[in-house]
Amino acid sequence: MSYDISLVDPVTKETLLLDAPHQIKGGTYAIGGTREAELNITYNYARWYRMEGVFPEREWSGIRSIYGMAGAESIPVLKNAIAVLKNSDQELSDEEQAEYEKQGVTGYWMPTKVNAMKPLHSLLAFAQMRPDGVWNGD
Repeated sequence: MSYDISLVDPVTKETLLLDAPHQIKGGTYAIGGTREAELNITYNYARWYRMEGVFPEREWSGIRSIYGMAGAESIPVLKNAIAVLKNSDQELSDEEQAEYEKQGVTGYWMPTKVNAMKPLHSLLAFAQMRPDGVWNGD
């Protein structure tokens, strides 16, 4: 399970295209890059996105709180989320990490704080490149 998040045209609802192909990767990625302003993020990071103070309380919690926001409006929200996580002293316990590893969870899918911050930087980059878009998610 994952979040599929994209910046869309506010009128047509089509995913916005960037000026050049990018190699921003999430749970999925396009070989050779893509111009689409979209990112797939594993639900494994939800614990971090729902942590108090990371995202504003809205109709949806966690990362879904940016859904419906303009790219420009989301820039300070994403910067705040990154800062709150960066400054947090919380992390997976050794026991939690061992349990995930026992289940075969490694690399990108390991729900560490550092891994959870990477997609936020990617979304921030999209918002800065296309502040005219509106966040849409599935």
